[in-house]
Amino acid sequence: MKTKVLVLLFSLALISSSYGSKKTGENTKGTDNLIQAPDYGMMIVAKLTVKPEKVKAFTEAAKEIIEKSNKEPGCKSYQLYQDPYDNTKFVFVEEYKNQAAIDAHFASDYFKAFGPKISDLVVDPAKIKIISVAKEEDK
Repeated sequence: MKTKVLVLLFSLALISSSYGSKKTGENTKGTDNLIQAPDYGMMIVAKLTVKPEKVKAFTEAAKEIIEKSNKEPGCKSYQLYQDPYDNTKFVFVEEYKNQAAIDAHFASDYFKAFGPKISDLVVDPAKIKIISVAKEEDK
């Protein structure tokens, strides 16, 4: 059993080292047979805690970025959820066509203005995770 686990771990490490440092579509060794990663869908999950007395101001400030982000060509969905048990906790759940769509979102003026706009309203900076969606299946 230990041997199988070690072989599996070694294989994963080998695969990881082969592809982990390369950007999509980049050919660093000059070979023509590299596997290019598909244009994966992407998601962002951003968790925030808002100061109790600033909840209303935060939700008002969030309306603009939600509205404008949902109109971006590469944005599939941009939603804000509030914890029903703790109204100071929020999570943005964003879905994009690909990394280029996220890059365009991050470059927008309203995105750049949102952080400074809410900096006095939140307890800590947002905890952000960016996730690639390998494959979607309809069942």
